Amino acid sequence: MAVSANRLELLQIADAVAREKAIDREIVIEAMADAIQKAARSRYGTESNIQVDIDAKTGEIKLTRVLEVVEVVEDYSTEIALMIAQDRDPNAQVGDQVHDPLPPMDFGRIAAQSAKQVIVQKVREAERDRQYEEYKDRIGEIVNGTVKRVEYGNVIVDMGRGEGIIRRDEMIPRENVRYGDRVRAYVHDVRREQRGPQIFLSRTHPQFMVKLFTMEVPEIYDGIIEIRSVARDPGSRAKIAVISNDNSIDPVGACVGMRGSRVQAVVGELQGEKIDIIPWSQSPATFIVNALQPAEVAKVVLDEDAERIEVVVPDDQLSLAIGRRGQNVRLASQLTGWDIDIMTEEEESARRQKEFNERTELFMKALDVDEMVGQVLASEGFSQVEEVGYVELDEITSIEGFDEETAQELQTRAREYLDRIENELNDKRNELGVSDELLTINGMTTAMLVALGEDGIKTMEDFAGCAADDLVGWTERQDGETKRYEGLFSAKEVSREEAEAMVMTARLAAGWITQEELDAMNAAEEETDEDASEEDVTVESVFDSKS
Repeated sequence: MAVSANRLELLQIADAVAREKAIDREIVIEAMADAIQKAARSRYGTESNIQVDIDAKTGEIKLTRVLEVVEVVEDYSTEIALMIAQDRDPNAQVGDQVHDPLPPMDFGRIAAQSAKQVIVQKVREAERDRQYEEYKDRIGEIVNGTVKRVEYGNVIVDMGRGEGIIRRDEMIPRENVRYGDRVRAYVHDVRREQRGPQIFLSRTHPQFMVKLFTMEVPEIYDGIIEIRSVARDPGSRAKIAVISNDNSIDPVGACVGMRGSRVQAVVGELQGEKIDIIPWSQSPATFIVNALQPAEVAKVVLDEDAERIEVVVPDDQLSLAIGRRGQNVRLASQLTGWDIDIMTEEEESARRQKEFNERTELFMKALDVDEMVGQVLASEGFSQVEEVGYVELDEITSIEGFDEETAQELQTRAREYLDRIENELNDKRNELGVSDELLTINGMTTAMLVALGEDGIKTMEDFAGCAADDLVGWTERQDGETKRYEGLFSAKEVSREEAEAMVMTARLAAGWITQEELDAMNAAEEETDEDASEEDVTVESVFDSKS
């Protein structure tokens, strides 16, 4: 059968649109069918059920009106009587559908315009779906594109088969781009939105630097060298921590390259951003010391519970360790995940002297001794009255100048002081109305009960509703810094595990859980801990074998 010029032109248009928009040809033909259907319904009645079929090979268009077979016709636009239907097809039954052929129609100006809008809309929707499906799996990749336009600091990038946007805050500061410039960016998010899929690009994302190093350093691409963490102050300075899985390859040297060629390629792409390449270490102290380069560190003191570390540097290294506007220590904190406090040796000495004086005054007041005795106890490492009252007598008599009689007298005074404090706390607990039942919880002290009472927690039921964070506090990362929130027991030297055990005991006593449920939870935790310890052993053995 010969194909008419109009039919041939229809297929050619469908092919052209499909190629231009990079969508399936069938989608374009289906859009054309919908457009013809809309135009036909405007001519034959909007209530009519019009069906349009376009032959994908010949371009032939068939219009039919679909009618439902009924006993009594109520709507002649959508229904046909059983008797009439059986005249056409003797096997017709009530509920069947009859396709009534319609003659070809000529599109008027309005109908053609309406059909064009339908086709454009359908094609645009198909293009958006194709674009979303193509780029949703490319999150985490670097893409190349051309600057199409700049709107209020936001850069629209033409990527060939889609459009991406680099928002103003995702552009490197003081970086100017103009129409037609070639740019590389990191795909960090692809979202469906009402106006179509939005592909969000970034040049400030830390992973953008990781991907650039992966492209420049073959050892990273092959997995021989790993980038463990990245911290960036876009356009100014960055730090990356690297480790080698091959003991014969220096990770820092490999990333720097011959005469700095590899790192300079990345620096050039990032508009001159200075990059410190730091060897990653399993030891937090060593890692933090490395992260603070180029400053020299004299001493570090870790507080693992609060993820805080105190770094002591020589007086002449303080400004270098902190960096301009705190940049160096801020990036080191982001890189390591620890909150870093920097102090000079002089400041640390002053702080230690202050703590020594506070302990001395505590012993003088509690034990009713002179300053010299208080200083001796503080210098020997005693920090609490409880330590003096309940340590082995030999630990006190071993101090030069303290005989057994003196040691016994000090312990007697310490215990009398502790008993007096305990009685005062117990009286306060009773005034607050805290239940005696809470004392049955293992590890609970009178001082803890007073802290609970002051916060309105007075019964076993009240305490069962607490969380471990309420008791020991918690930390949050905000703007690259760790912020510490204190709990009710923060000053009582209670670990998170102890706090969780106390809360679970209260819930058991209050009937919130049964012993069987508690045993099952403990068994599950032990199994998890065993799996984690096996992984740690495996990791340690791997590192040991390579060192």
